[in-house]
Amino acid sequence: MVRRTGGGAVSVAERARPALPRVPALAVLAHYLVGYRRTWRGGVFSSFLLPVLSVVGFGFGVGAYVDQGVGGVRYLDWIVPGLIASTALQVAIGESTWPVFSNFQWIKTYFAQVAAPLRIGDVLTGHLAFVLFRVVTSSAAFLLVVTLFGAVHSLWALAVLPVVALLTLAVAAPTFGYASVVSSDTYLALLFRFAVIPMSLFAGVFFPVESLPTVLRWFAYATPLWHGVDLCRAATLGVAPAWSVTGHLLYLAAWAAAGWLLALRGFRRRLVV
Repeated sequence: MVRRTGGGAVSVAERARPALPRVPALAVLAHYLVGYRRTWRGGVFSSFLLPVLSVVGFGFGVGAYVDQGVGGVRYLDWIVPGLIASTALQVAIGESTWPVFSNFQWIKTYFAQVAAPLRIGDVLTGHLAFVLFRVVTSSAAFLLVVTLFGAVHSLWALAVLPVVALLTLAVAAPTFGYASVVSSDTYLALLFRFAVIPMSLFAGVFFPVESLPTVLRWFAYATPLWHGVDLCRAATLGVAPAWSVTGHLLYLAAWAAAGWLLALRGFRRRLVV
């Protein structure tokens, strides 16, 4: 059935079809937000309560045995920014592995989205935006709690959130690319075992990287997490970072850009028939 208007013939189906946002990636983001509205309670423990328990356990428990702190800073205050960055990394990679793999392999969400008037870049960017939302909101709650613990000493702590956002993109984008090309979810578990755990242990979260042997120290410098930890620690303590702020930001941005390109290539290989 066709109705004529001043501008020409318009079908009823076209009139009833909801218009896409000017930025189609926002439609993809809205899809994930609607689902998250029903499941957010399940992620509270992993992304919020566990880090708080870590602050209490490490900051007050282990910190009680570190009499002089680290570099003259109370151990609780020193470890908090590392935990914020480390938690952001773990949430980002957790949201970028099995959810991405399942959208290709099991529930086929990506195939349905590209069948709609969405480009592959929109599908990728919209999902990355949701991961960014997840990490930044959980990090904001974490930052609020540690502020109540008295572990924040500068208004520069507000810069933690954009730093965490950039760190999220730096690790989530390449992980999207990795999850798009592996043939089994076994490889996702290997990513946590051989990348996430070593980064969490040796990137300056729990102790200064200067105490590591030279080889491990340079491994720490090569990881995106160390750069995020150094920036977050400088922000919450109100001190200068170990490296230049510009160098940190450019390094993380390079990871994010390269990861996005690799992810886009992987998505195209899987979704273009």
